[in-house]
Amino acid sequence: MSSTTKGVLNKVRQLVPPMLEKFHKGQLGRVAVIGGSEDYTGAPYFSAMASARLGCDMSHIICTPGAGAVIKTYSPNLMVHPLMRQSPSPAQASSTPAADKDVEQVSGRIIDMLSRLHVLVIGPGLGRDPLMQDTCARVMAAARERKMPVVLDADALAIVIKSPELVMGWREVVLTPNVVEFGRLWKGVFPDGEQQGGAEGDKEAKSESAQVEALSKALGGVTIIQKGGKDFISNGETTLVVDLVGGLKRSGGQGDTLTGSIATLLAWRKAYLDGLWDHGGQLKEAETLSLAAFGGAAITRECSRLAFEKHGRSLQASDLTDQVHIAFQNILGEPTRTRQATHL
Repeated sequence: MSSTTKGVLNKVRQLVPPMLEKFHKGQLGRVAVIGGSEDYTGAPYFSAMASARLGCDMSHIICTPGAGAVIKTYSPNLMVHPLMRQSPSPAQASSTPAADKDVEQVSGRIIDMLSRLHVLVIGPGLGRDPLMQDTCARVMAAARERKMPVVLDADALAIVIKSPELVMGWREVVLTPNVVEFGRLWKGVFPDGEQQGGAEGDKEAKSESAQVEALSKALGGVTIIQKGGKDFISNGETTLVVDLVGGLKRSGGQGDTLTGSIATLLAWRKAYLDGLWDHGGQLKEAETLSLAAFGGAAITRECSRLAFEKHGRSLQASDLTDQVHIAFQNILGEPTRTRQATHL
């Protein structure tokens, strides 16, 4: 671990709330994952479970009824809300209730939940169904009005490519593209090649972080985590590099652990900014979102390392879930007893 990384993690630790008797249910995180189509039930589960294992108080999944029935069998610890709807097939169209085909009514039921939540994750298991995508676009707009932090991943990034104005200048949104998704975002934002070189340009002529910085600036300062051998986190002005060693297996679903981990850190960020405990307020609000993203990425890489050491090439996404708490202890650790006693 580099000295720079150690310094950033020392700041991230300040976002971690101590475990105090005065706290009540929900104060340390109410997170919801929106995704889960009929074909993809694992992704929202891995995201929500990472959030829960890291320490958020209440972890929700908002998905389709078909996905919900399956996800409920995975764990009784998650709250599953079958509010999403997929476009009916031609054979089902006549028998499908009108309310289940109307994007305004479908999204409205989800938007009504936002006042009960701190952070949204949108994308795990979402798929490309038009009704699902349009529903999420409306929920994103409503979350933005409330200045609610939102983490976008996987198929939710297609919404950004289609309608970049939804996130333009949105300081509370975090995009988490992998290499392929980053390339698609780049081409979507710079369709005419305004930025010479593109996402696959001459890297010798550019710093490693130049492209993520350029994309963030083009989107008005959104926070982007460019996943790869190193994770680059940029809001267009400040760039952090997560250089911790991860595992060597690239199984599907590992990015879902990242989204859930970031979401919990963002929920703790809210608790920090709301002054739920006496922390001294040493962090500037402008830096706390990047710090939350850094913490989530660092914990995920440690999860990957630990799981790979144990399982090798047989590693699966569920193995990362099992390592979330140990990774948290290794990377951040619980606030010291001395610090907790001071706040009591």
